Amino acid sequence: MSFLEKWKDVWRQQFWTLLKLLLFSCIIGVSVGIVGALFHHAIEIATHLRKELSWLLYCMPLAGVMIIGLYKVCGMEKDRGTNFVLTAVRENEPMHLRTAPLIFIATVLTHLTGGSSGREGAALQLGGAISGKIGRAMKLDEKDERVITMCGMAAGFSALFGTPITAAVFAMEVISVGVMYYSALVPCVLGAVIAMLVAQKMGGEVTFFVLSEIPLLCASSVIRVLILGVLCAGIAVIFCWVNHKTPQIYAKYLPHPMMRAAVGGLIVIGLTLLVGTRDYNGAGMDVITRALAGQAVPYAFLLKILFTAITLGAGFKGGEIVPVFFTGATFGCVVGGLLGLSAGFGAALGMTAIFCGVTNCPLSSILLAFELFGGEGLALYALCIAVSYMLSGYYGLYSEQKILYSKLRPEFIDKKAH
Repeated sequence: MSFLEKWKDVWRQQFWTLLKLLLFSCIIGVSVGIVGALFHHAIEIATHLRKELSWLLYCMPLAGVMIIGLYKVCGMEKDRGTNFVLTAVRENEPMHLRTAPLIFIATVLTHLTGGSSGREGAALQLGGAISGKIGRAMKLDEKDERVITMCGMAAGFSALFGTPITAAVFAMEVISVGVMYYSALVPCVLGAVIAMLVAQKMGGEVTFFVLSEIPLLCASSVIRVLILGVLCAGIAVIFCWVNHKTPQIYAKYLPHPMMRAAVGGLIVIGLTLLVGTRDYNGAGMDVITRALAGQAVPYAFLLKILFTAITLGAGFKGGEIVPVFFTGATFGCVVGGLLGLSAGFGAALGMTAIFCGVTNCPLSSILLAFELFGGEGLALYALCIAVSYMLSGYYGLYSEQKILYSKLRPEFIDKKAH
């Protein structure tokens, strides 16, 4: 066979593979985009009702029992949440389609009654479950199923946050730190873009913030950002440790899952009454917006960590990323101001740097800074993120995440985040 014939054969194979991936990406992007938009509206309605009907907070123990009961009836009482999505990609474990409606309903119940949780965990599970089912229905092989699952993850993230580039890279980067699944690049990008467009057509929103007083790149700003990056790494470690330790404490003293959920709900109610504000219930996007405008309570980040750990550790559903944004924004707002940075810019640095520290995804974090805040000051974001990534060690939100290369030197380590 001549060189030209070999080249034609390879090109033909790659072309048909591209067409296949484009088709699957369009199907998944549309499907997950529709579900993501519906999920977005459901969360918004739940949040509005919670703010209008303050008595819903006192239903939180009942909602927790309902969530645990619902998962038990559906045979999903040992559900591992986002961790199972990571395993599904790395080891090709099949995800059940019933994961999608379960996490949808459970997350809405959590937000409706005042649990402190986010949306991205649900988005990743929704996307992974739907795309996995589509892949099996189309009888894809094992490798293509993994690619399609990542496409669904990217689509779900993008549909909720409106950040398609971040979503695509995050889906490829989060599973095995140090190894990017580049074979999923086309479907992840296309699926994320289509899901965002579909969600926008259905009333979804693109998350973007306008900042003022972004410092110039100079020795003074570099030093301040370096210090903030070191501190953000410490907060990321604390966030992960508290959120991993709390379920262990629950399991030790409250072995029955329904009892854990009920008691967790009661603790959140008590804490809410104690602090005298509802700022720490739900996702807290309004607090994030205020922090980016330069307004934050000095201890808000600590309370959000506590509320989130108690909520998710008890068995309520949702995700940790928006609470991480809350933690980073309020911490960065306060500490950035003390360091001589503008409070709003400090909040933005804190959001992205602590996101990196808890997910171990530096490239996604830099892209997140670009998509959320624009390109101005991007080098400073990257510096803060890099320091947070390095100094946060091998902690992470997802225990099934594998860290394949050392953060300190170019050597293979292959260990799970803890």
